[in-house]
Amino acid sequence: MTLLLEISSGLCLLIGCFLCFSGGIGIIRFPDFYTRMHAASVTDTLGASLVLIGLMLQSPNGVVLMKLILILMCTLFINPSASHALAKAALHNGLLPLQAKPDDQGGNKPSKP
Repeated sequence: MTLLLEISSGLCLLIGCFLCFSGGIGIIRFPDFYTRMHAASVTDTLGASLVLIGLMLQSPNGVVLMKLILILMCTLFINPSASHALAKAALHNGLLPLQAKPDDQGGNKPSKP
């Protein structure tokens, strides 16, 4: 049973760290504020949740487990609300999303000349 907990804990920690890392790459690679914010908020929430679950599986103490559950609940409620408020404030202040160019849309040109 201990081996199963160690493996599942390590897997949760590994996947959570990968998601946080990929969110950081998304911040660098995406073109505008809204796509960057979406990449960061979604991967940060899921990555932090998986890291906390991995730490919960390793915790032998009940007090530490309760603290980790409280942190997880706060993360799950605050991160989506904060990213929504940030996007709404950016839109309210006039920051418009990046629109696709007309030549980027498929189907405008015939396939054969």
